[in-house]
Amino acid sequence: MEAPSLSAATPSAALLGAPETYSPTPGRGIGSAPGDAGLPGPEPPYSVFTVLVVTLLVLLIAATFLWNLLVLVTILRVRAFHRVPHNLVASTAVSDVLVAALVMPLSLMRELSAGRRWQLGRSLCHVWICFDVLCCTASIWNVAAIALDRYWTITHHLQYTLRTRRRASALMIALTWALSALIALAPLLFSWGEVYDAGLQRCQVSQEPSYAVFSTCGAFYLPLGVVLFVYWKIYKAAKFRFGRRRRRAVLPLPATVEVKETPHEAEMLFTARCQPAVTFQANGDFWREQKEKRAAMMG
Repeated sequence: MEAPSLSAATPSAALLGAPETYSPTPGRGIGSAPGDAGLPGPEPPYSVFTVLVVTLLVLLIAATFLWNLLVLVTILRVRAFHRVPHNLVASTAVSDVLVAALVMPLSLMRELSAGRRWQLGRSLCHVWICFDVLCCTASIWNVAAIALDRYWTITHHLQYTLRTRRRASALMIALTWALSALIALAPLLFSWGEVYDAGLQRCQVSQEPSYAVFSTCGAFYLPLGVVLFVYWKIYKAAKFRFGRRRRRAVLPLPATVEVKETPHEAEMLFTARCQPAVTFQANGDFWREQKEKRAAMMG
């Protein structure tokens, strides 16, 4: 019968640290040599491809953290950057630094676990999910705030003074983080779905359909619509201004061009009468003659 052979093979494989495999003959794995019965070689825990991918992800996390930290240090150290819109850029850098420091390392640990299981407990799961949603949403809305600041600067440059820009940027930063916190904490505050499953050891964003629609629209589709609309309006305003300047450039200037010949040499005099009058000549004697005539007329 096959049952005794399976029960005999399984404990031996577990004791040797090898994966459980089905073997039709007791003590012999599939594809093993006759002399290697019951003695499978040790297998590496991760393949070369996995080690390469993990190394690249670790480098990506380090680069993201250091780059955004450098942006923050630059804005704080250089006094010329203590103005709008650099405070919006600093807010974006803060959200990206938090993503690199708190979200990405825990995500990498979950990816490396067997079956992508969460083995760090319920509390850390809630912290990870909240910071993930909070920082990613804040980063997206900060981009939308920068687009709005540029749009108001171009279209309302007279009314949108420096003091107004500072107030508007501070208000946009406060609204950005408040909306991001609301989206991130909604499952905990209003029991809007569950993010941790102890039985399956699973940690993920709440899959409640109503929350999925709310978070997706508030964290992605709404800011995306704002950014696309604002940059479309910026493009139209820039195109209108460029076209108006181009039409002004091709209009005829209120000036006359006179062409005169000297009596002895074939030299040309171009006098453009505009504000101020500009005279081009090639003969020094003729230039002195014109100056004398002008002085005589003025005298």
